[in-house]
Amino acid sequence: MMPRTAPWDISPAPEIPLAPPPHPHHIFKNYFFHEVTNGASLVILKNPESGIYPDRMSANIITMETRSDNMAVKNAKTINVGIKLTPEEIIRDYRLCVKSRHASILGRMEVMKGRAKFGIFGDGKEVAQVAMAKAFRKGDFRAGYYRDQTLMLALGVIDFYNFFAQLYADPDINHDPASAGRQMNNHFANRLLDENGNWKAQTDMYNTAADLSPTGSQMPKLVGLAQASVLYRNVPELKDFQQFSRNGNEVAFGTIGNASCAEGMFWEAVNAIGVLQAPAVIAIWDDEYGISVPNKYQITKGNLSEVLSGFQREGKKSPGYDIYQVKGWDYPALIRTFVKAAETARKQHIPAIVHVVELTQPQGHSTSGSHERYKSKERLEWEKEMDGIRKFREWIIAQGIATAEELDAWEEEDKQEILRIRDEAWEAFHGPIRQEMNTVLQLIDTMSQGSAQRAALQNVKQNLLRQPVVLRHNVFSAVEQALILTRNENTPARQQLLQRKQENSRVNHRRYDRHLYSEGNDSALNVPEV
Repeated sequence: MMPRTAPWDISPAPEIPLAPPPHPHHIFKNYFFHEVTNGASLVILKNPESGIYPDRMSANIITMETRSDNMAVKNAKTINVGIKLTPEEIIRDYRLCVKSRHASILGRMEVMKGRAKFGIFGDGKEVAQVAMAKAFRKGDFRAGYYRDQTLMLALGVIDFYNFFAQLYADPDINHDPASAGRQMNNHFANRLLDENGNWKAQTDMYNTAADLSPTGSQMPKLVGLAQASVLYRNVPELKDFQQFSRNGNEVAFGTIGNASCAEGMFWEAVNAIGVLQAPAVIAIWDDEYGISVPNKYQITKGNLSEVLSGFQREGKKSPGYDIYQVKGWDYPALIRTFVKAAETARKQHIPAIVHVVELTQPQGHSTSGSHERYKSKERLEWEKEMDGIRKFREWIIAQGIATAEELDAWEEEDKQEILRIRDEAWEAFHGPIRQEMNTVLQLIDTMSQGSAQRAALQNVKQNLLRQPVVLRHNVFSAVEQALILTRNENTPARQQLLQRKQENSRVNHRRYDRHLYSEGNDSALNVPEV
């Protein structure tokens, strides 16, 4: 049996007739069922002969025609099904988790090599986030933080190329559509305005509010996003704004780490959402540490579920939250929990808190430290054993969805894909910088010929070449130094370098300083000065 995830008082889901299984796992002739517990089931359907999902089954209600002992299954017990999954979907989820983990590992390596300045990633939270993605619908909003890369990847808000481009702070909006390199890494956003400054149809998109660096600051935004659905459902004058909401059916998903739950903004937001009865689903990623500080030193009783229990609603008609606790490595239970929490919030405007426990953080908090310095050997060993991807892999093999050999081959293929994408993203970012550097070095060489500052100019050149990773500011600094050294000289090469500096200043202004405000027709920048 899978672990229980409270509460079980849930609205009816599509039902499937199913003969009462004599065991938690029951094999019929053609299909495999996996019972979670107490009528809350994840159903995996697989034809053992073909290994594929039957196309004739509808999207919501599955009618079984399987025969056992040449008899049709009749008068079967019915159980609630929150979602159906094909083996292909499960493998796709697993491979996304593997890719996301490898991207985190490579991301840390890029910082250590000097290609990126800082790295903070979502390793250890992958399985929970592919589960959350299954509850996310177009029109929904996310207010989250820097651990959410797998959720963003699962929803298609970013791809792995975007992930690395943002890590490098690539200023090309096509490479980093979230902020064109202006945000801290793993700070996500999608664009709500088109190029002319007009609103996009948010009900056709997976939406995410721009992340903020101060921990906990996503929570006040979450209140407003959830309250918007309350207003769109209850205010008649808002019904026509279909590009923003369809009758308030949108859920605001919030994510936060366990340590940030000790902050005042978290408790104020939780209270406000509860008072408003706004459709928010708050996921707490709990890996039991806040950087180096364990829960017992920052959370009363060391248990957020227990501290939050007073917000649990007492009955179907009473206000409050549905509060769930689920293990972060338990793929079926995570899906069931998030789907149920989101659908209740969507239909009834009952908020939910999903406390995801037993998560890990394999690389520590960020590239600024090492968790081996403050976690015990026993804790580090536990994190290896309970790693979400490792447990997901064990579950897939145990259910006969794929063999260890198949998973090994896919994992190697996926790692090579992420390596290739990283190299492509780096070349797209750094190639133009290298080209600019080479042009500047040639001009400095030409300037030094016959110059009274020959030795000093060559020193500027060598200092630039000695940089382990040359960035634009290094090239610009070398240009500035060369121009200052030759300020009393007037040569064609110096004039070319000066013109290049002026042109690059204009380009960099457009590259880094534009779109700080909307530049569409309705922009405040178009209002005449008084």
